[in-house]
Amino acid sequence: MARTTDVPGSDRPTAVVFDLGGVLIDWNPRYLYRRLFDGDDAAMEAFLAEVTTPDWNLAQDAGRPWDEAVELLIHEHPQHAALIAAYRDRWVETLGDAIEPTVDVLAELRASGIRLFALSNWSAETFPVARPRFPFLEWFEGIVISGEVGITKPDQRVYRHLMDRYRLDPAATVFIDDNEANVQAARELGMVAIRFDGAVALRHALGDLRLLDGQPSGNTAPGRASEGASS
Repeated sequence: MARTTDVPGSDRPTAVVFDLGGVLIDWNPRYLYRRLFDGDDAAMEAFLAEVTTPDWNLAQDAGRPWDEAVELLIHEHPQHAALIAAYRDRWVETLGDAIEPTVDVLAELRASGIRLFALSNWSAETFPVARPRFPFLEWFEGIVISGEVGITKPDQRVYRHLMDRYRLDPAATVFIDDNEANVQAARELGMVAIRFDGAVALRHALGDLRLLDGQPSGNTAPGRASEGASS
């Protein structure tokens, strides 16, 4: 189940901040590398764990240029040069679809008139590639991308950047993310934090906060989180 912090006092929150990858957008490098490894999952998993590691990718989310990242990694692993370069050159193939049950929740929040924002660990170079594929991104009043500000979650400075830029009161702002460290950082700043574990649990958590009625507006299937890295 999604877990929240208590809302101070009796006031309803006035803003909701969504993570993107794993919450609204299905992203996973395996979508690309399963093709490149021709079904050899063991070799693929070793490559993703030992070569193009999550920490290596996170540095791009923090602002490192992709060309620099690829060059450095090829220098360390020249035998994998083509596979490493594919992460940059065929990055669009790591994108899955929108996570529609969560998009339905977002749509209902939008209809209610609450302020909507996004805060995501994402490269400044690849986010513009993804943005046109997901029209619901235009529903947000503001989007803070880590690669554009040079700070990634769970560093509290990126949360403060969001709150200062859009004049958000943390005690009246809901934060939704599938990564526990990111959720904990939001809690420490006084935000109303929800660990995302699917759209059904999210809907109930937002119902507890009196932002939704807890029931889907249409025939939506239970949500699922991406198997990819959290953002």
